[in-house]
Amino acid sequence: MSSLLALIYLLASIGFIVGLKMLSRPDTARKGNWVAAAGMAAAIFGTIFLYSDAEVERLGNYGYIFVALIVGSVGGWWSAKRVKMTAMPELVSLFNGMGGACAALISGIEFNHLLHPMHATAPATSGQVLIIVLGLVIGTVSFVGSMVAWGKLNGRVKDFSFGGQLVVNLVLLACMLGLSVYFVMTAPGFLATANYATPILVFALVLSVAIAYGVLFVLPIGGADMPVVISLLNSFTGVAAACGGFLYSNKAMLTGGILVGAAGTLLTLLMCKAMNRSLANVLIGSFGGGSKTQGQGGQAITGSYKQISLSDAAVVLSYANKVFIVPGYGLAVAQAQHVCHELEKLLEEKGVEVKYAIHPVAGRMPGHMNVLLAESDVPYEKLLEMEQANDEFSTTDAVLILGANDVVNPAAKTDTTSPIYGMPILEVEKAKTVIVNKRSMKPGYAGIENQLFFQPKTSMLFGDGKKVLQDLVAEIKNL
Repeated sequence: MSSLLALIYLLASIGFIVGLKMLSRPDTARKGNWVAAAGMAAAIFGTIFLYSDAEVERLGNYGYIFVALIVGSVGGWWSAKRVKMTAMPELVSLFNGMGGACAALISGIEFNHLLHPMHATAPATSGQVLIIVLGLVIGTVSFVGSMVAWGKLNGRVKDFSFGGQLVVNLVLLACMLGLSVYFVMTAPGFLATANYATPILVFALVLSVAIAYGVLFVLPIGGADMPVVISLLNSFTGVAAACGGFLYSNKAMLTGGILVGAAGTLLTLLMCKAMNRSLANVLIGSFGGGSKTQGQGGQAITGSYKQISLSDAAVVLSYANKVFIVPGYGLAVAQAQHVCHELEKLLEEKGVEVKYAIHPVAGRMPGHMNVLLAESDVPYEKLLEMEQANDEFSTTDAVLILGANDVVNPAAKTDTTSPIYGMPILEVEKAKTVIVNKRSMKPGYAGIENQLFFQPKTSMLFGDGKKVLQDLVAEIKNL
């Protein structure tokens, strides 16, 4: 049986790797999801029915196990099925938090086993205790941080910061690391002499500090920075799951955790680069909505903006040779992705080449705009990454910006006093004409005016994104 289970774990690991590879392309992503899910299902049922060791001939409590599987599966499926695209980031945070909670619970259970020698097959070692405390710390921070992010994204939790929060975060981080090191160095000795009080106290302190750090780490971070945080917390969950794989010598769990941790870390680095932030800056939670510098600085903008009528905008787009659409979070809020795709198809019928320019941190989670547009069946080949789009803007007749703001602000390149200076942006100002759809002239998340809106080639098209696009489609049809 053990050989068969090892084979199943190998196949599950291959399923995770192949599934992740397939997720890199939209046309294979759905199949990749199923392949990875099949690998996970094989690992779960293989463990349930084939696992055995010297202490346990077979797993028991099948009733509890299958009730939990059914409740979790149905709840997860129902939540994902009914979620609105604007709420997708908070659902991702919630699901990610559950992974972190599982890893922390595993550490708690295994520590409890060490407190009861009849459940332990051998005395506790420093390596075993190290893995337990790593799973506890990383899993707890991931869970608590994800729950705070979930609350912030759905509006239940507000941005909050206070003077000296950076120092407090660093002190908490130092305490968490110090207590963890002390726990690893002393717990095996205390447990060997049946002195359980000290390890239990230190374990509880590590858990408490990790909870506090998880809250304060995410609490000051604003919505525009959430893609970085979600990606980072996702990598935390993967690493915590890998710790569980080490504890149980489970190859499938270890492989899955490493894949998630590595992918999340790489994506976090890409997100940091896209927002011109360092990873250290993210880890100490010193940026975001509560930052003292947020919205301050920036050169004063002189001049005025000009508006464009629906009919004029329809003419500009209809008689262009190439049009770029730049989606932002406002498009998701307006739930206008379907009518946006309708506009794209209508323009193409008139012989206009239409593409989409996607900024890496547009939206509230990594890939938010890609998922949003995929929901409305926009072909993936039309979605250009920032570098590709910037190469083509100079040959573009018109750019239609839908709900994006800071990611197209030229101040990021020209104004050294701007809070967003140095952040790579979509260089839409290179196009011949720029049309910006916004509800008002209210600044974006950075709290600064957008220089783009006051440039001669830029025109503002005010109104709700969905209503404006519907009216624009009607105007184009009447031309």
